[in-house]
Amino acid sequence: MADLSGITKLRDQTGAGFLECKNALDEVKGDFEKALEIIKKKGIAKAAKKEQRTTAEGRIGTYIHTNGKLGVMVEMNCETDFVARNEVFQQFLKDICMQIAATKPIAIKREDIPAHVIEEQKKIFLEEAKGKPSNIAEKIIAGKLESFYKERCLLEQPFIKDSNVMINDLLIANIAKIGENIKIGRFARFEVGEC
Repeated sequence: MADLSGITKLRDQTGAGFLECKNALDEVKGDFEKALEIIKKKGIAKAAKKEQRTTAEGRIGTYIHTNGKLGVMVEMNCETDFVARNEVFQQFLKDICMQIAATKPIAIKREDIPAHVIEEQKKIFLEEAKGKPSNIAEKIIAGKLESFYKERCLLEQPFIKDSNVMINDLLIANIAKIGENIKIGRFARFEVGEC
C-alpha cells in the first residue's frame, strides 16, 4: 500500500488526483520513479484525447524584463473562459513568456519554421561539413539540423526552470492537470536594437 508522503509528492509533481497517484504507486509496489512514468503516460493519453477539442478561449500574457529593453507577448488558448482565469493556466502562461524571453525561439514547432530559414541553415551546415565524405556530411547536417530545431522550436526546448523537462512535456502535464486542451497560439518577442 502506498504511503501518504509518496502520494503527496507524486501529486505535487504531476497534478494528478489522489486516487490516481495512490493506484499508480500500488501498481508498482511503491517505486516512485515507475509510478511517475505511469502518471506521465496517462497524462499524455489524456492530452491526446483532448488535442482535437476547440480552443476558442484563452489569454494574452506579457513579460517585460526589468531593464525595459526586452518584452514578450504570448497568446495561449484553452476551451473555456473558466480555465483561462485558472491559476495553473495563468502560471503556465507566465512561464512560457519567460521561456521565450530567455531562449529566443523562432517558432512554436518545427513545422512552423519557414522553408527558406531551414534551407539557409542547411547551406550553413553544408559549408561546415565541406571536405567530408558525402555519407558523413549528410549525418552531420542531419544532426546539426536536429540541434537547430531543439534550440529554436519552443516545444522542443528544455524548460528554463527545470532542464529535465521539455516545454512540450510541460504543456501535456498542464493539459492533464487542468483537464482541458491548451495550445500556445502565437508569440512575439521584442528586444531593443533587434529588428
